Amino acid sequence: MTSHLSLRILGMVVLAMTLIVIGDAAGKVLTAQGISPVFVAWSRFTVAAVVLLPFSGLTAAELRGFLDWRIIMRALLIAAGISCILTALKAEPIANVFGGFFIGPIVAFGLSALLLKERADLSRMALLLVSFAGVLLVVKPGFGMQIGMGFALLAGCFHGSYLVSTRWLAGQYRPRFLLISQLIIGALVLLPFSLGSIPQSIDLAGGGLVLVSALGSAAGNFLLAVANRTTPANVVAPLVYSQLLAATFIGVIVFGDVPDVLALLGLAVIVLSGLSSLWLAGRRMAQS
Repeated sequence: MTSHLSLRILGMVVLAMTLIVIGDAAGKVLTAQGISPVFVAWSRFTVAAVVLLPFSGLTAAELRGFLDWRIIMRALLIAAGISCILTALKAEPIANVFGGFFIGPIVAFGLSALLLKERADLSRMALLLVSFAGVLLVVKPGFGMQIGMGFALLAGCFHGSYLVSTRWLAGQYRPRFLLISQLIIGALVLLPFSLGSIPQSIDLAGGGLVLVSALGSAAGNFLLAVANRTTPANVVAPLVYSQLLAATFIGVIVFGDVPDVLALLGLAVIVLSGLSSLWLAGRRMAQS
């Protein structure tokens, strides 16, 4: 992996994480207005599927992929993860939710080593744990007793598993197919659960938020699928911590949640750890 490629992967993953947080922030605003998290999740999948289907390049030969149990499982993981995090965001501040959500990279790291047999060396594991220590500085533990944070932790477990499944399938399916399949399957699965919570009307601003929620999440997950085609899941996992930076920034701008000194220290730890992990991966791949 060259230095240029390392920076490209870093930029791609950071942009992906930022877009996903923007989508979740729009979802939080919608749930704060009384709209059900399950309906927001369903609308996210449905709107993105309708908008992006013409650009997916889907062919008749690829339709059989929708019957692949691995594709279905991957779509179920992201649908469950998004539903859980939107439920958590309804009750908790966005930075705290993403703090609990960051059990995900540890889940991804462990599963990628266990199931995909990817290298899990001690130095990378140590950097991941340092990143998590930075997260603890940001969120100041104590979130485990709240039901909202329970949903955030559950969302992190689903998302970590989703990252590994994406890496597993990235070499067998096109990124655009992986994206459109998760959108269509997610929309179909969530439809029965959202029927009882469809709002009677949504104004223009609400419609705009639904669009931002859908396309932000879709674009972010597409970039993750592209990154996973060439990058091991346990390399991508520490970079996912950049999502917390975006969540903290958006929390300040949109929701007025200003981080304190300990939180800022935690953010610095996360950034340095993520950059170190990427540098270490690039150096080892260059030597191999």
